[in-house]
Amino acid sequence: MSRTINPQEFKSLLGSKDVTVIDVRRKDDYAADNSVIPGATWFDPANIDNWCSTLPTDKEVVLYCVRGGAVSNSVVDTLQAKGLKARFIEGGISAWKDAGGKVLSK
Repeated sequence: MSRTINPQEFKSLLGSKDVTVIDVRRKDDYAADNSVIPGATWFDPANIDNWCSTLPTDKEVVLYCVRGGAVSNSVVDTLQAKGLKARFIEGGISAWKDAGGKVLSK
């Protein structure tokens, strides 16, 4: 499975019952931005060992951080190592917004 998904491809998955969307922005980044991708659940990447086992193994997991960099790469590495079908949005929530992706207020 690819490590990434671009915003346009993700648009076709959003709202599907076969995908779980998670927001893994660092706590300060999450607090500084009032927007989230619809259906996303925030998990603190610093505590990944506490929550990664709660994710479904039978669905694709798509995650995002601010710009799709170090945080997303680290979380995808951990989730894929645990056997999850995980990938991240290229460019993070910033690219999602730039592509006209829908966001909601927290």
